Amino acid sequence: MTLKERYDGVIAWFSENMPSPETELHYDTPFHLLLAVILSAQCTDKRVNIVTPPLFEAYSDAAALAAASEEDVFNFIKSVTFPNNKTRHLIRAAKVLMEEFGGEMPSDIEGLMKLPGVGRKTANVMLSVVWDKAAMAVDTHVFRVSNRIGLTNNSKTPLATEKTLMRHIPGDVVPKAHHWLILHGRYVCKARKPECGNCGIKGWCRSYANEMKKNSGK
Repeated sequence: MTLKERYDGVIAWFSENMPSPETELHYDTPFHLLLAVILSAQCTDKRVNIVTPPLFEAYSDAAALAAASEEDVFNFIKSVTFPNNKTRHLIRAAKVLMEEFGGEMPSDIEGLMKLPGVGRKTANVMLSVVWDKAAMAVDTHVFRVSNRIGLTNNSKTPLATEKTLMRHIPGDVVPKAHHWLILHGRYVCKARKPECGNCGIKGWCRSYANEMKKNSGK
């Protein structure tokens, strides 16, 4: 199987079976999505969705959060991972939004990455989810699934994975592909025990093919 055939097969299957994938983080504005994505680092979306409703109600915009105390914000998010660091990131990001962007969310990767707590992955999430731009956020699921399937070839870094995926996935498909790979990794192609029996793309999966070859040789 060629690399193009693998990409074409995976994209075709997901396009038919998951035509409108969406983030599982709950949000109502780009500002609130930013907060949710920052909170989701090394934390489950389920936990983030529990803590964000009262946080969003208390801080409707960057101006409100920029004026908040660390103690107040911490009390809203103390059940997520690394709450102390994330408290500081949220408040500082709000302050930078006010000071450098007039309270408006930047819509380019350079502007987004000026915000404390926002790395390349978070910036790409914002670009793809809010503005439907061709930006590939590589989290642990995307990194693992891409290599396991064979969309990448032992990429060493998230950036290498991002560049490879962007080279082979059509731009208009990239925002969906970001969700496809995350959701597939979260619910089917799990880290410790992938559920290959429930996998619709196993026919294009390098790891599955290698396992079948190994088993047939026994």
